[in-house]
Amino acid sequence: MIPELPSPRLALAVEAALDKKASNVVVLDLREAGAFTNYFLICNGWSTPQIQAIADEINRRMTEQGARLAHREGYDAAEWVLLDYGEFVAHIFSEKARLYYDLERLWRNARRIKLPEPEGGHAAPGSPAGRTDESEPPRPRG
Repeated sequence: MIPELPSPRLALAVEAALDKKASNVVVLDLREAGAFTNYFLICNGWSTPQIQAIADEINRRMTEQGARLAHREGYDAAEWVLLDYGEFVAHIFSEKARLYYDLERLWRNARRIKLPEPEGGHAAPGSPAGRTDESEPPRPRG
């Protein structure tokens, strides 16, 4: 389990996503942002089967821990799968959808929790998770 996170269930969800090779994994702490949840877990997969596998693994581990899935959206299309566990919401995106919706920019006032870099993993160039300055939104390319 990832011990640096403030919630054991959130840590378990991050670990589940990483075990299914999710990329660009980010956790936003929304507790001081007046949001409807405490944390966002944001990540992406590279194909419909991988995105669904990430969602399935997170849900399997949460169910084993007695967490109740309050709401799920987008599983069949797998462009943006949302899993709401009350305390945190997991957002699993395709790369294209993640760049389009850019939740990190929308919630830029939220504190970003640093996660250990997975072995051999790195953020894709130009992706929201690939930014090194967390206080700056991405600059328009052109």
